[in-house]
Amino acid sequence: MRLPLDVYQCIEALEGASFPTYAVGGCVRDDLLGLAPHDFDLCTAALPDEIQAVFHDRQLVLAGVKHGTVGVVCPDGVVEITTFRTEGEYTDCRHPGWVRFVPAIEEDLARRDFTVNAMAWSPTRGLADPFGGRDDLKNRVLRAVGNPRKRFQEDALRILRGARFAVKYRLSPDTETEAAMFTQVSLMDSLAQERVFDELCKLLPLASAADLIHFAPIITQVIPELKQAVGFDQRSPHHAYDLYTHIAHVTAAAPASLPLRWAALLHDVGKPAAFTLDENGRGHFYGHAKESATLARGILLRLKAPTALREQAVRLIELHMTPIVPERKVVRRWLSRLGSDTLENLLQLQEADMGSKGTGMPSAANQFTQIRALAAEIQVANACLSIKDLAVNGRDLMALGFAPGKKLGNCLQNLFEWVLDERLPNERAALLACAEAYLSQEVKP
Repeated sequence: MRLPLDVYQCIEALEGASFPTYAVGGCVRDDLLGLAPHDFDLCTAALPDEIQAVFHDRQLVLAGVKHGTVGVVCPDGVVEITTFRTEGEYTDCRHPGWVRFVPAIEEDLARRDFTVNAMAWSPTRGLADPFGGRDDLKNRVLRAVGNPRKRFQEDALRILRGARFAVKYRLSPDTETEAAMFTQVSLMDSLAQERVFDELCKLLPLASAADLIHFAPIITQVIPELKQAVGFDQRSPHHAYDLYTHIAHVTAAAPASLPLRWAALLHDVGKPAAFTLDENGRGHFYGHAKESATLARGILLRLKAPTALREQAVRLIELHMTPIVPERKVVRRWLSRLGSDTLENLLQLQEADMGSKGTGMPSAANQFTQIRALAAEIQVANACLSIKDLAVNGRDLMALGFAPGKKLGNCLQNLFEWVLDERLPNERAALLACAEAYLSQEVKP
């Protein structure tokens, strides 16, 4: 295992003082998988005051010292070093009742969540793997350390983390671990919403439709508004899938940006509330985009999602059923209204939605190609897409005799609308002539 110089030097300093020290956790797992580790955490037999003594000549970060963690400030960042420890019973599904420092790495690894994360490596002692994590990685198995029910009762977020690890590293939970994950999902009800959101943001860009379906009991527990979607028969010839399966396919088909994945996951969350049956037994969902947007805003507020992400996702959901025809004037108006990035995100969401119905019916891929081509042409032509792009401004209109105020603003807005509709060229002379006519209340374009 190749260690960054800062990390290696910290290990060397502690070992030189006769304290066994290891790189631990995710960096060992990633290295064994042939992936480049990004975070290197160290654990050691040295007690916190002994770590401080070894690095007495270095700047230290002591915010976590009561839990045994000392940060050593190095040229390339802070290296966190934690004393081997064991923990007492958890009373709140997150925090241990007590922490006790121990002398052996094996005792420290016994408190960790999954075997693939319960490994440590030393340049002098090699791999410490008391729970068979290396074999589990080789066999693509996700297995809790010790009793899985106890592990998840200690910290309920481990249930959601387990789903993410399974998805990210293509691991299959063993029978006992998965049973404990699924039967104890209600433990997650007490989790801080920020932790849930952070974990979902790591999971969603990685998940396939099959992943989202397999882990539906976990996902719908933390987003209970989706529970009704599971198994929901849409009673529509346009949909072969139940509602949750459709949502899973749309989410997986959307590009892996967070606003798009969140929009896809929640784009139909309002369908059950909007569901009606006609006299022929066919299902309809009138107004479901608005209902879904309202629910999605509430969900993302509850999860304390950043405002920008929340508003991007909600806007896409509000518009996802709005048809955009491949006509130049129409596309130009949408570019003006949304901007190129949001328009492209909306097209990607609509494309994923239309391609995830499972009916085998022809898709509208050609339509999206045409819309994108028109949008590109309009942007290349440097078209007028906002009032600031007009060839005249407020000062030009005041020179014609307009007084500052509402009439001037209305004139600029009208000029922009006429240019946008291609009823008027964005040329200074034509705009000034039209503004003069507007000022004298003559016929408008």
